[in-house]
Amino acid sequence: MSDVLHSRLADDTYPLGSMLPTQRELARELDVSRDTIQRVLRELNSEGLIRSRQGSGSRVVMVPLAHTSSAGRREHGTGRVSLGPIIGAAFAAPHVTLDVYTLTSESLDAHIRVQAERIRVGEITPESIGVRILLPAEDLDLPYPRAKDDLADPRPQQRLRDITRRHTASLRNALRDLHTEGLVPDVRVEARRAPLTPAFKLYLLNGTEALHGPYQVMERRIQLDDGEEIDALDVLGLGSVLTHYVRDDTPDSQGTLFVDSMQAWFESCWEHLAKP
Repeated sequence: MSDVLHSRLADDTYPLGSMLPTQRELARELDVSRDTIQRVLRELNSEGLIRSRQGSGSRVVMVPLAHTSSAGRREHGTGRVSLGPIIGAAFAAPHVTLDVYTLTSESLDAHIRVQAERIRVGEITPESIGVRILLPAEDLDLPYPRAKDDLADPRPQQRLRDITRRHTASLRNALRDLHTEGLVPDVRVEARRAPLTPAFKLYLLNGTEALHGPYQVMERRIQLDDGEEIDALDVLGLGSVLTHYVRDDTPDSQGTLFVDSMQAWFESCWEHLAKP
């Protein structure tokens, strides 16, 4: 349920400034209880993506945005673009490669599922898809998320690990199903873990583009698996602002240097630090 609404925010189904459907409408459309809808809306509100007011509904106040570098602006003609269309354009290529360095795979899962549906309806027809995901090692003592009042509380970190496992399995299955159904001839999905604490997230698309942005630490309420809500120090993933770099034909341009250097960084961590 959370994945569906995150995905709709990511692909501009619910654009910035728009009102979400009512709780009753969402519950009916998604075939879940209103309690579930209320829980997810509280989560989106705590992430700073929506603002809910009693009797007035929920308004979208933040969407995943990318800021295009000066080199990219010359090509795209804009300074701020949505993340969803950039991923969508990358998946429209005949041969898709996506390397991602991230704290969890939650927002990536939402985007992958959007592209999987585009493939199923015949909107795009890639011949191959290769996805590599670099995640923090499970035994790494991460600085976030942490319970604000008890930094030794293991539950926020366990929640993070559970989210990562669930969404990594989900996106892997979504892509492999495309191959099983005969929709994409060649599908490769691999996740590895490295002893690194992500201070930023990175998307490398088709060897020609990069999306890069820092995680911002904030105080927010999170809900644990047992339903308890606690105040925590955490970071925003879906709502973080990314900078968009585009590789061009100039070897020393800002976009080319950034894409090439981050691709080399990813390869070095993948080969020398990461384990399956």
